Amino acid sequence: MHSFLRIPLLSAVIAVAATAAVSAQATKAAAQPYQPQAVAFPAGADYIAPDGSIYIVGNDGMKEVLMRFNALFAKTHPGFRFSMKLEGSSTAIGGMTAGVSAFAPMARDGWKTELLGFKEVTGYQPTDIHIGYSGFGPRSGGKTPPAIYVNRSNPLSGLTVDQVTQVVTAGHPQGDITHWKQLGVSGDAGQRLIHVYGVRDDGGFATALAARHMRGLPFTYRYEALQNYKEVLQAVAADPYGIGVTGWMDAAKVSDKVKLLPLAAQPGGKFYTPAYADVRAGRYPYSVPLRMYVNRAPGQPLDPFVKEYLRMVLSQEGQAIIAAQKNSEEGYVPLDDAALAVSLKQLD
Repeated sequence: MHSFLRIPLLSAVIAVAATAAVSAQATKAAAQPYQPQAVAFPAGADYIAPDGSIYIVGNDGMKEVLMRFNALFAKTHPGFRFSMKLEGSSTAIGGMTAGVSAFAPMARDGWKTELLGFKEVTGYQPTDIHIGYSGFGPRSGGKTPPAIYVNRSNPLSGLTVDQVTQVVTAGHPQGDITHWKQLGVSGDAGQRLIHVYGVRDDGGFATALAARHMRGLPFTYRYEALQNYKEVLQAVAADPYGIGVTGWMDAAKVSDKVKLLPLAAQPGGKFYTPAYADVRAGRYPYSVPLRMYVNRAPGQPLDPFVKEYLRMVLSQEGQAIIAAQKNSEEGYVPLDDAALAVSLKQLD
């Protein structure tokens, strides 16, 4: 080995070992039974409703989970009451920005416009604390998380995240992928142009997905923007040369002529679908965290009530509440110990 490689390599080995040790300690500390700590009622906080209850604005699909969280907190902290206005994730950050919601419960990523709105008012970004995952699948009667679909006749067995980016967007450093032969499809099909379908790049789902998983690159000129996820799946079902990007859908209800493509995070990596175990372990690249955005000024501690509430959510009892939603339409998934430890650390 060249001498100039030894020191960096040794440093890398030490760094990996140190990271593993920290990770092991954090994992060991995760998923503990909830031990309530006394916290003063936040009298005078803007998020206290006129009737004296703590007000929460956010995702309607989280209603059952939030009701159970609230009941557990009220049971362990007598005198606390809650009221909620749950009309969708699109209301969550706005409610917190206005100061009327204690936190922002969401089942998707915050969109750029929402996050910029919060920052414009406060001067900083909200803190994003993951409490689980939003969905798994494919499963009958439930929502599968964001995924890539192709026609059932397509021979591909999977794609890497970068390959998807090269197909769907323009300007990738390694070049764009425009024809099926570039993905290994042979014969006449390989010579055909890849037809890309998705929903509109209007600041919502498609924009957020591109920002998070596609390097923030613009969509290719071949990207045909349709009205909704159902139309995307219908287009792919009718087009043997099509590929579609969708959000939470039960594809089987739309067509049996599409298939979900497993994804790999890195070239040469293993392909994963959004199956329950792989979502929980953080292996499926397009998994979407179930989260609570909180208002925390840089260098300042969390609001004591919010911190205690999140301690409860990240406890064994809180995670069991999320796990109980496995067979619901939303299909929420709890965090594994490693991810749970990361979220717990954010509370300090």
